Amino acid sequence: MRLSNLNRFVFLLSLILLFFSPISSEEEEVDIWNKKKVDQDQQNVNQDGTSFKPNQNTKATILQAEEKITIEENVSEETQNEKVYGILDPDVNNFTLMLWSNTEIKEIKKAIKRINSLNLSKIADEIYTDTLLTISYTPKNISEDEFLNLKVNWMIEKNKDDKLFLFIEKNRNFFNSDKAIRYLVDRNISKADLKSGCEKVFLLSKDIKNSYLEKFKIYCLVFNNKKDQAQLLYDILKEEKRSDNFFDDKIQFLLGLKDNTGEKVRDDNLLNFYLSSITIPNFNYQPKKNTKEEIWEYMNSANLIKIENFEDKQKIRDLEMAADEGRVDTEKILEIYKKISFDLNSLINAEDVYNSLDLIDGRALMYQKYLLSDNVENKINLLFSMENLFKKDNLKNLYSKFLSDSLKKIDNDKIPENYKELVGKNIISDIEFKLGKIKYTDKIFHKSKVLKIYTEKGTSIKKSQKDLESVFKKIKRNRNYFYSAKDIALAESLAKDGLKIPKEFDYTDLAKQYDVPSNLLQLAKKKEIGFLVLKIVEIIGEDEVSDLDPETIYFITYLLNETELYNIRNKILTTSLPQRAQS
Repeated sequence: MRLSNLNRFVFLLSLILLFFSPISSEEEEVDIWNKKKVDQDQQNVNQDGTSFKPNQNTKATILQAEEKITIEENVSEETQNEKVYGILDPDVNNFTLMLWSNTEIKEIKKAIKRINSLNLSKIADEIYTDTLLTISYTPKNISEDEFLNLKVNWMIEKNKDDKLFLFIEKNRNFFNSDKAIRYLVDRNISKADLKSGCEKVFLLSKDIKNSYLEKFKIYCLVFNNKKDQAQLLYDILKEEKRSDNFFDDKIQFLLGLKDNTGEKVRDDNLLNFYLSSITIPNFNYQPKKNTKEEIWEYMNSANLIKIENFEDKQKIRDLEMAADEGRVDTEKILEIYKKISFDLNSLINAEDVYNSLDLIDGRALMYQKYLLSDNVENKINLLFSMENLFKKDNLKNLYSKFLSDSLKKIDNDKIPENYKELVGKNIISDIEFKLGKIKYTDKIFHKSKVLKIYTEKGTSIKKSQKDLESVFKKIKRNRNYFYSAKDIALAESLAKDGLKIPKEFDYTDLAKQYDVPSNLLQLAKKKEIGFLVLKIVEIIGEDEVSDLDPETIYFITYLLNETELYNIRNKILTTSLPQRAQS
């Protein structure tokens, strides 16, 4: 993708000037514009359904067009010839192609490293993802390939599979595309869901040339009983010398061109391992500690992880370590524990016996005793008695998940009062943040029906202005009403979007009591827009926006207003201001 010809902007500006050329004076210009506002009863609508209207007069439109032309004309010839990559067009979030151009890459890398260490909240992750994947020029002091690689590696590390799929579709044959394609193929195989994996991979453009992808497509055609098509693609692959002996052996066997196949297991990549697993009778492979993560995941999904000799403690230990690292389901380990044999006397006296056993046998014995127990208090005691058995083998993650999942299965009403606090502390919450239905109250400005301009699609400026005046009359009657930072954030945003704030509500004076961090103001002034958004993402971090303090909400919206990032601002407003019913 390359920068479009800038003449379109000049042409656009000429049309605007021509349209308004009959205007003889500034006052007449304003009068005509007021009569012919671009449908006052209609709003621009964001992707999330919120509405906004950033520009309200002709002068602003002309100046904005002139400014964009000036910015683009100042772009160096080298930058104009630079390829740009991404998924989202810049204007989706009011960005430009110069999103990163004014910032040193070392600063961006530092911010990305800090952000990637956080478990971002839903909205922070959404803003971060959209910003990184916006089509743009590169930052200072980094090549386009290196910056592209940073984005691709991030999508892979964070398992942004859908985003990576779109990225491959929209950006053909980019640097490191082979790595991205192989990752997507492996992700499909590792889930052992070949049906949906094959459906998805055939959505990729036919002009994407990649040997690994072509091999997977050939297998998918066999999988879907389209052997004639598979044979044709395979012949082309061979003719282009992009096949190999192992793949030839396996695919010819699957196509019915030969009666038998080699029994050697190839685990150098997941596709070869998968082909080994489906073509070798009585397939048996024992993964090691250093076995590739994607092979562990596939074996786990395909139920290929089996232990036949329960005396082989090293194999069990390897599986426990894999489960602790998240490569194997905890349930697989528990199934192994259930199959280790103990005599009746050991089971009856498990609490006295387990410490004298090997750690694996001790865990298995206590787990079986836990399953046999029908007393809630005894179950809880057994669960916590096992803690040291896991910690001694450095299986903290495995234990935490096992403990949490087991405690969740116990009816809360049956938990003895003296155990409730302990149980609560050891349950890992998996409740996602969900927005409830908005409840408007005209007693508080930032929770009033004025918010409908942002929360309800199609709400007009005219309707919002009436709501604003109505709400303000009610609030004005309350002489003790305190205008909060959230009230001021809303007022500034409404003013930016063309609403007239009552003179009695002097929000500009009230705003003076709140400080906006000077370093962030400098970023806005220097138009380091992408870097500024990263800073905002870092500030939100793991918190839901609704949990941020009012002062933080204020300075975030102030910065977004100053930089005209209205779409992101609207996400912040609609998430942080309304009162919501519990869903």
